[in-house]
Amino acid sequence: MSVAAVNTDKKVLEFNNKRSCGLWLILVGAVLGISLIFGGKFLINPIIFLIGYYVSFYIANINRKVRAKLSEGKASKFQIQMIYVSIAFMFIMMFCIAGPFIPPMNWRMIWLGVNLATALHFSGFYFVHGKSMIFLGLLCGAFAVCGYVFPALTLIFLIADALTKLLFGVWLLMFSKPSKTVMR
Repeated sequence: MSVAAVNTDKKVLEFNNKRSCGLWLILVGAVLGISLIFGGKFLINPIIFLIGYYVSFYIANINRKVRAKLSEGKASKFQIQMIYVSIAFMFIMMFCIAGPFIPPMNWRMIWLGVNLATALHFSGFYFVHGKSMIFLGLLCGAFAVCGYVFPALTLIFLIADALTKLLFGVWLLMFSKPSKTVMR
């Protein structure tokens, strides 16, 4: 009988970029809210949303001055890989969940699918920003599922999703501190 070697290497993840994530969530929540106000038959105005999304992405994630001001340290190579994996996962899930509703232009199902895919991708961001991403993903996922179950209330659940992102963003930007966790 052989004894398998036990790997005792522990990897410490540092969550140093919570504030920049908070800014990103505030901007996306605001863009989503404005897109809902002007959504009309689309529920969420796709033009306003896409323009706002990309401008917000630039401000919070690409602009080096903003990132330097909000960052409390660098992300690890593993965390950067998780960012890319999570974003790729989100787009694959969007295609799978919302894609079938694009040809018939069922905007309700498209946006609920986009929101559900976004909620699912937050799970990978646990490795980048910590536990708050799990809670954010669970809440946003629940709102999307409720939108599917209660079609007459879809708009309410989309508004709740936008407000949740906004509130999590404020919390991360203003009150959250860098933290660490040990991964086995």
